Amino acid sequence: MVKSAPPETTNRKPSKLEGLKERSNFLREPVATEILEDTTHFSEEAIQILKFHGSYQQDNRDHRVKGQEKDYQMMLRTRNPGGFVPPALYLTLDKLSDDYGNHTMRVTTRQGFQLHGILKKNLKSSIAAIIKNMGSTLGACGDLNRNVMAPAAPYKNKPEYQYAVEYADKIAELLTPQTGAYYEIWLDGEKAISAEENPEVKAARQRNGTGTIFHDNPEPIYGSHYMPRKFKISVTVPGDNSIDLYTQDLSLVVITDENSELQGFNVFAGGGLGRTHNKEETFARKADEVCYVSKEDVYDLVKAVVATQRDYGDRTQRRHARLKYLINDWGVEKFRSQVEEYFGKSVEPFKPLPEFKYQDYLGWNEQGDGKLFLGISIENGRVKDEGSFQLKTALRKIVEQFNLDVRLTANHNLIFCDIAPEQKPAIEEILQNHGVNTDPNKIEPLVRYAMACPAFPTCGLAIAESERAIPGILDRIRTLLDRVGLQKEHFVVRMTGCPNGCARPYMAELGFVGSAPDAYQLWLGGSPNQTRLALPYMERLHVNDLETQLEPMFVYFKESKETQESFGDFCDRVGFDAIREYAANYEVKTTAPGLSDDSDGLVEAMADSTTAAITEESGGQVVAIGNTTTAKKLRHRVSIKDDIYEKLRQASESKGKPMTDMVNEALKAYLEAE
Repeated sequence: MVKSAPPETTNRKPSKLEGLKERSNFLREPVATEILEDTTHFSEEAIQILKFHGSYQQDNRDHRVKGQEKDYQMMLRTRNPGGFVPPALYLTLDKLSDDYGNHTMRVTTRQGFQLHGILKKNLKSSIAAIIKNMGSTLGACGDLNRNVMAPAAPYKNKPEYQYAVEYADKIAELLTPQTGAYYEIWLDGEKAISAEENPEVKAARQRNGTGTIFHDNPEPIYGSHYMPRKFKISVTVPGDNSIDLYTQDLSLVVITDENSELQGFNVFAGGGLGRTHNKEETFARKADEVCYVSKEDVYDLVKAVVATQRDYGDRTQRRHARLKYLINDWGVEKFRSQVEEYFGKSVEPFKPLPEFKYQDYLGWNEQGDGKLFLGISIENGRVKDEGSFQLKTALRKIVEQFNLDVRLTANHNLIFCDIAPEQKPAIEEILQNHGVNTDPNKIEPLVRYAMACPAFPTCGLAIAESERAIPGILDRIRTLLDRVGLQKEHFVVRMTGCPNGCARPYMAELGFVGSAPDAYQLWLGGSPNQTRLALPYMERLHVNDLETQLEPMFVYFKESKETQESFGDFCDRVGFDAIREYAANYEVKTTAPGLSDDSDGLVEAMADSTTAAITEESGGQVVAIGNTTTAKKLRHRVSIKDDIYEKLRQASESKGKPMTDMVNEALKAYLEAE
């Protein structure tokens, strides 16, 4: 007997947004009406539905003037499974950013592009241009499956990487909204020219019998209410954690046989990082191992997981609506049992996997078919021209001249694919002439592995700066590491302007999460390969107090770390109590730039951190130092010229000695020789 999906009802009153989705006529209204109106912005109801079409309404907070209308503008996000961007689409986005946007493009941490600064009157033209050039924004935002991620490395001699990209594409197709609203609104009903839908995917979407689809519904998988919240999926290969697999609602890991033939997938579920400050019922969570599924059944398994979240996820309290909360409340066993109900049979046991490692694929690499690929680091994902640094121009010239495919990475970098060896010198010349480095070994490691979200001025959720603040923060951290004798150390630093975690700070070795203007919650103890959650160490660290708080940690790390131990692993091993005890007895010798001695030789380092409650999220630990305002004796400062400082830094690094010690020794020897 064929089962139908259960009705989308709940005994509790659903959230306001559930009603908006139901009344939208499958994502049409009120967007279809308001896009025709000569206004500068959309209504609140339209904003919510517009997200499903790939756009957020924002305003530039730098331009706010009291008594005047906000500087309304739209952020437009593309959907690029596996990060794939064909040349025509890349050039279209580049042109749109100049014609209608703020002259920059932003690579996202989910392997898509964002355009900022688009006015409402230009939104339809922008989306239409993207669709007509092999792109899409449908489902890039909203309560449905978001961009499906996969490792961006275009290896042609490693079948498992090709399987990962192939199934990222197919699963994205499987879960694409079927409503005609997208083409009706943005192309006036004209269907974009595209390849025929994959027959096996189409059949899988229509296949029922276990309650995964709604009969006679324009949205057979989603229904009229779509998902309770956003749903994130990745597909990767054993050992490759370039896509932060533990942070996804659903992650699939390719399993092949000894002949590299695809057999099936390991399944992880229940990851997610979004949370809310002072709401202890919200928390970051790692995905759990769930099962193994054969390749023949993978679509039905994906549908079963989606249906479980669709029908049992919390539609009353949106803070509690992600799959991670359902699995946390139920436990993995109950969740697996419900998935099996929709799947129609028992799942198979999880297969053994090797340890996962992070890779960024920067620099020149062999593709495996005689061609090359080039990974280019994009600081904070911002593709722009600024002074002698002409990244945007250089990338455009390369795409125009060589017609190369692009793949975006989960660390907001970019890869050029299918480069003929004879093209390498010309590409190198273009990049070098525009100030773009191609050697990853010449990138400051703190910068190379760091990520930040856009935050101010456009993100309406931002509490503190992120993209604009992290360069200065990283400079200060590097200076501090050099001063305490850790010249060769680096670690994963991530920063967000709010607790939603778009740059995934809760998996970092050192995470900054905006908690107030110029202040951040500090998270410690994630792993270098993003396989372990960090924990909140301090509730509110003011930027002026950065050195005061980090110096004791770094010195303790230097004195007590094990061989080859990373900073995140060290913090996890020794625990926060030991770090606090060491810091309490440490005399801080470094202070933030701009602070100076007063007449009594003391430096005042300001912050207003508070002790947070002990929660499940904190692992049962106290997660903040009570108050970080300190008054410590400071060593006197002298200034040195830039060229002398650089020589000193290099000598310090080569000898493995702190710069302060070397300066003291040199001055002492000089003065004693007088």
